[in-house]
Amino acid sequence: MAQKLTLCVLFGGQSSEHEISRISATSVIKNLNKEKYDIVTIGITKDGKWLLYQGPVDKIATGEWENGHVVRAVISPDAKMNGIIKLSEDEATSAKIDVVFPVLHGLHGEDGTIQGLLELAQIPYVGPGVLASSVAMDKVYAKLIFKYAQIPQADWEVVFKTELDNMEQVVNRIESKFSYPCFIKPSNAGSSVGITKAHNRAELEEGLKLAAQHDRKILVEEFINGREIECSVLGNEDPKASVLGEIVPGREFYDYDAKYNDDTSRLIIPAQLPEDTTNKIRAYAVRAFKALDCTGLSRVDFFVHKETGEVYINEINTIPGFTSISMYPKLWEASGLSYSELLDKLIELAIQKKKE
Repeated sequence: MAQKLTLCVLFGGQSSEHEISRISATSVIKNLNKEKYDIVTIGITKDGKWLLYQGPVDKIATGEWENGHVVRAVISPDAKMNGIIKLSEDEATSAKIDVVFPVLHGLHGEDGTIQGLLELAQIPYVGPGVLASSVAMDKVYAKLIFKYAQIPQADWEVVFKTELDNMEQVVNRIESKFSYPCFIKPSNAGSSVGITKAHNRAELEEGLKLAAQHDRKILVEEFINGREIECSVLGNEDPKASVLGEIVPGREFYDYDAKYNDDTSRLIIPAQLPEDTTNKIRAYAVRAFKALDCTGLSRVDFFVHKETGEVYINEINTIPGFTSISMYPKLWEASGLSYSELLDKLIELAIQKKKE
């Protein structure tokens, strides 16, 4: 029997998606093949403390994990160490790890920062590298790449937080470019945090103020009256696209509450679309993945216009949700790859990328 790999699952983090990360990590840990992996779990608290957790898996999702079975620990950037430093009261000890699975969503986890640490440590890790992670996390820069790759998308305008001191001038500029409704988004935030749909000037102003609480750079987008379609991509140099899924939001749009707190939203797998539209979306998903130099995994989100049938890319997520109901694993399951097999493949791709 092959020797087990020591796999470190990183969860939590300092982003607004801390709770979702804990739920995702719980699903990942439960579905990992225990005959293949010795699993080490490190949680990052909301205030940035790193803790090696050795207690019951179910306490990760509830948040109880912080209250026991923990010791201070960090992943060392030392390339000769390739592992964890445990910091107990009287001594520091180290332990090697073979591969890291960062189940971290949003800032300081999905944006290239953790990936940079793991590159310094020379430890293989699941998911895209520093460049792809940072560019994909920034919606404005991702749009510039999609434009260069000739993938259709909604028109947009960039607003900086400092410009909001002259709100009337900003609003006039946006109104001269877009009609209502329009969307306002922080450029760097995930899980639809801080996103609003403005139907008039008052809502636009409030949406800009809300987005500015999450980022210094704000994206305002034209409204696409579209069906929300998602595609999972898997691979390194030769990525493959999954079957497609459709989200039917229980609210006006698929915001944070619709994703995680509202059980009226529905997932339809496979999405009921004409074959040529399906093929176009899957091709665009792979093109976007390659254009951003992604590796391992990403979920690419699209709109299909309800009247014209035109396809528009919305965004790409380099560490998508991994909860039991998340679209990324569910799409691969519908494509013939079970959750556990998907995890095996992602770890294999991480090690393969490091070797190359």
